[in-house]
Amino acid sequence: MHKCIFYENLLEKFKKIVEENELLNEQISVKGRTLNTQEAIGNPVRKDYPIIKGKEKLMQAEFRGERGQAFTDMPGEFTGTIEEIINRPIQTNFDRAVFISTLNAVCKYLNIADRSIHCKDEEPEECAKKLVEHIEEKYGLPKIALIGLQPAMLQRLSENFHVRVVDLDKEKIGEEKFGVKIENAEEKTEDVLNWCELIVATGSTCANDTITKFLTEKPVIFFGTTISGSAALMNLNRFCPCSK
Repeated sequence: MHKCIFYENLLEKFKKIVEENELLNEQISVKGRTLNTQEAIGNPVRKDYPIIKGKEKLMQAEFRGERGQAFTDMPGEFTGTIEEIINRPIQTNFDRAVFISTLNAVCKYLNIADRSIHCKDEEPEECAKKLVEHIEEKYGLPKIALIGLQPAMLQRLSENFHVRVVDLDKEKIGEEKFGVKIENAEEKTEDVLNWCELIVATGSTCANDTITKFLTEKPVIFFGTTISGSAALMNLNRFCPCSK
């Protein structure tokens, strides 16, 4: 799917549910703010998560008591009505994060999406264990492309499957973790996707404009809170058992 078509469809679906629930024209304020590490992920023993290393931040929109989140490399703050956010041009990753976090909060409020708040402390480790069980039960022993380095997941997946991982962080590329070399997403994604039998992709791809690369004929599992609303509206396969 062409990325413009994906975001156009997502925006239209979101606009429709907002209009149906008479939220579009109301002057409802949606506030986005960047969470600090403690707020976002608590205090896990493992300290190599991207959000702890400072490469990405978690933006959070709050709407009528519900919260929606989006990982982004361009954090910032925004306050406005839902109508303003829908009509706001999406030109940067910040714009996209504002839209995605807002969409997630509203979808959670309308009970269209669930589990929109990032898990904390040792829950990412539990999530990784459950992911292995889920894959073995549903897919057997596939060759896996991990899109976005999530260290707990990479460790567990590498212990049970053949895995290749790509990431955009230049400081990580070329490193070896748990016996797996971290490959350059800009150069190696196509090769890795051709090689794999199952794609396990961070939901942050819907906030950094790369998601459509992974909407192929091959099965894909998206993980994380960033994609909660988009997965619900676009019927995408999401795995996020420990989020709230």
